Amino acid sequence: MMQHLSARRRAALSVSALALMLGTAAMAQDRHAFFGETHVHTSWSFDAYIFGNHVTGPAEAYKYAKGEPIPHPLGYDVKITTPLDWMGVTDHSEYAGVVRLSNDPSSPISKLPIASQLKVKDAADIQRIYLWLGTSMIEMKPVEALVQPSISDTVWKANNDAANAANEPGKFTAFCSYEWTSNPDFRNMHRNVFFKDCAKVPDRPFSSLESQAPEDLWDWMDKQREAGNELLAISHNANLSGGLMFPTEVDFKGRPIDQAWADSRDRNERLTEMKQIKGQSETHPLLSPNDEFANFEVLNYLLGDPQGQFVTLAGSYIRQALKDGVAMQGAEGYNPFKTGVVGGSDSHNTAVPYRQENFFGGHARLDGTVKERMGGHNFAGMDVRFENPAGLTGIWAEENTRASLFDAMQRKETFATSGPHIRIRMFGGWDYAPDMTVNADWVQAAYQGGVPMGGDLKPRGGDNAPTFVVEAVKDPTSGNLDRIQIVKGWAKDGQSFEKVYDVVWAGERTPSPVDGKVPAIGSTVDIANATYTNDIGSVQLTGTWTDPDFDPSLDAFYYARALEIPTPRWTTIQAKELGIAPPEMVAATVQERAWSSPIWYTPAGDARGVATGRTVASLKEGGATQLTTDELNQLIAGRFTWVRNTVTGGVYKIQWSKEGQMLIMNVDPRIPQPSEVGDIAQGSYLGHSTAYQIRDDRIVTNFGNREYDIAVYKVAGGAAGGAAKAEGYVAARSNEFGFANYELIPAPVFLGTEVKDAVVPTGPVAHP
Repeated sequence: MMQHLSARRRAALSVSALALMLGTAAMAQDRHAFFGETHVHTSWSFDAYIFGNHVTGPAEAYKYAKGEPIPHPLGYDVKITTPLDWMGVTDHSEYAGVVRLSNDPSSPISKLPIASQLKVKDAADIQRIYLWLGTSMIEMKPVEALVQPSISDTVWKANNDAANAANEPGKFTAFCSYEWTSNPDFRNMHRNVFFKDCAKVPDRPFSSLESQAPEDLWDWMDKQREAGNELLAISHNANLSGGLMFPTEVDFKGRPIDQAWADSRDRNERLTEMKQIKGQSETHPLLSPNDEFANFEVLNYLLGDPQGQFVTLAGSYIRQALKDGVAMQGAEGYNPFKTGVVGGSDSHNTAVPYRQENFFGGHARLDGTVKERMGGHNFAGMDVRFENPAGLTGIWAEENTRASLFDAMQRKETFATSGPHIRIRMFGGWDYAPDMTVNADWVQAAYQGGVPMGGDLKPRGGDNAPTFVVEAVKDPTSGNLDRIQIVKGWAKDGQSFEKVYDVVWAGERTPSPVDGKVPAIGSTVDIANATYTNDIGSVQLTGTWTDPDFDPSLDAFYYARALEIPTPRWTTIQAKELGIAPPEMVAATVQERAWSSPIWYTPAGDARGVATGRTVASLKEGGATQLTTDELNQLIAGRFTWVRNTVTGGVYKIQWSKEGQMLIMNVDPRIPQPSEVGDIAQGSYLGHSTAYQIRDDRIVTNFGNREYDIAVYKVAGGAAGGAAKAEGYVAARSNEFGFANYELIPAPVFLGTEVKDAVVPTGPVAHP
């Protein structure tokens, strides 16, 4: 086994470390993919009961997961397409069980005076109770009669008893778990909490009625851990968080984010949900304009559909959080967003629809019939046609037990799928051979010579680039595979970037000589008949990839994404059943997919090198002065400015109108653009302008419903990059962690083919 290690590493290994490595590798090679559910509600959740789920509870959820049919809330039987290996029922801790028990004449709670206010008899009751209890959660005003231990403790114990009854070590695992449902100002901050050992759970779960702050949840979790109770949290539906899920400046309580905050989040919140019934949280087309597969199940919605509020892109998507994390690592020295990924459902039916051909909704009577779904029913402001089948979690573990699965979740050796049982694997290392996957023991060699998904690729001297090994195996009952991609993110001087690489693909396609992308695989979908065939694609894809643009001085992350061939979306299938045309507001086909957890690379101190970027702090120390509102108006209003991005070398022009419109022009699409600017190359081509304001001595712009401000500094000669430079202007954008990465330059003079004062970008940042 030592042949996979370099001489330097061989010399460094002690006997005990070698024994540990060999033992770990021997165990790791026997890890298997176990599929399960991290997020499902039953009639014990107050909202599920209000929606019409009155019959089934946690016990039925476990039966469904094991393959038994159970009744849908509307009465018809539903059965899972492929049984699961494990499940955690995550009913809301807030008012758990109280609505169901108030409507059960045999329950002592139904005899309490307040129970009469919770009786569900008609649609008006649904709206009234939902707003009453939901508003009490948003406003942090708990209904005291409904949060007494005599109620909550009984329901929590019954939930855990159901998990213990369903648990069959080695065959099926049932976790003790719940959902902490923080929803401040209608913005989703929910977390699902999983316990390793049901014998050690607390008497009652921590509720958002006690605090809406995730920091307080983490403090409570730390205390549980100190008492010997291992647990972890999984954030969900970041896409509906209004930018709160992944903050970069201040925490929920308004305190500056620092190393301690990052450590607390990493210690307690190891995983986040990539996809569920209410959309995916990987990325958004405006955040990833060069990712042709980013436009997948995007949901433009906030819970409760509050008037006058919009979704916010920054802080709401996992890929951007991963990019912010590596940027913060380089700028601040810590990364608060080293998260693994899972999939979930958030079904409120007890049963869960994971497949397009078996989609029966997720909210009981509100989307439980074909006509209700396809008629465009507006449920709490959301057109149910934008719902999608549930996501699914895969865990690479030694055995199907609570301890083994939990340990794998803790080390983030997890992956998410959009519903099918696609099996995906990823490893990163320095010494992998390009053809290593032809060997029968390649998985064992991958563990020995590197790290699996969720791990950290330790820095290594020299300019060698890391190699990644990927594998995806299709679900036997779903579509063939199209390709495996690796998504890379990296950062320099506060700016972060991304690129998607095609690594291995089906068929004889050739990457484009222009952008390197593999052409679309085509489609066998017959939309009129809602059918497809597996005449294209592959059953299994395996390969290695070495980063061609690796810079050992830059923080980076990598994760794998496997795509199926196109198949009919559930709306197309059910339109065929009704004999109507598929709705046009959603795609007629989908490409199901799987995502691995990331692997991170963090440079060592000597590899990171000396920061060359200018910071706002260094500018001020050098005597630079910030322009006032009046000076900014004189500089830009009604004018144009030429700007150089000092990180990428990109040069472009900004036209500023006096009326508050700005247009970025002359953008070179070959140069990577930093995060949170949108598709400025396309905008430049189309002449798409955006609004700006000058206020409080800053230029204020808006992207993705979040404001970004730009401070401009006047620098004396030499301070802007050398003694030869005259006095000039340097700008800092608010999302780039204190770096001033933009300088105003004289207008380039174009004389024939000569470009004076323009920069031809070179190096790994300009060509990722």
